[in-house]
Amino acid sequence: METGSPRDTGPTGTQGAAQTRGAAGTQDGAGAAGDGPVWIALPPGLLKMRRLLLVVWLGLISLAAGLVPGLLAGPAWAAFALPPLALMIWGWVMLERNWRSWRYAERADDLLISRGVLWREETVVPYGRMQLVEVTSGPVERHFGLASVQLRTAAAWTDATIPGLDPAEAERLRDRLTELGEARSAGL
Repeated sequence: METGSPRDTGPTGTQGAAQTRGAAGTQDGAGAAGDGPVWIALPPGLLKMRRLLLVVWLGLISLAAGLVPGLLAGPAWAAFALPPLALMIWGWVMLERNWRSWRYAERADDLLISRGVLWREETVVPYGRMQLVEVTSGPVERHFGLASVQLRTAAAWTDATIPGLDPAEAERLRDRLTELGEARSAGL
């Protein structure tokens, strides 16, 4: 089975969400027979939030690393501000690569979550094995209008999370996964 890239649905994932919702009425939930899953990318708000946090924290570290030694020991010591600035530039690029690697797909019997740049990880969570589906949103996430969907199964090491979703999409996904989980577990 061949899967598309997160860019197949656009950076916001709205096209994929519409395709997934439209495909929910089909028998297998993934479109026509032989089609791969419909991947949904994360919205760009998550990238904005992570980049802002990177700039704030490394900017403060850079300022402290350059200002304090520069004032106390001389202007040449202000060069200590350069490593945090270089780390900020590198982190800026890496955050986008990581954000683009995250995607999820709703299939007939399970949910796929794919992530990772160097080490690619794809998690398959069967609907019938889900014990808890919750929507969480911390203060920073709420400020950016984001929420995360967290899935828990009977296995202790299977904590699947989809971060940075629009709150309405997170609630829709939670309700859909809960409904499908109850339907699938009733047959066990």
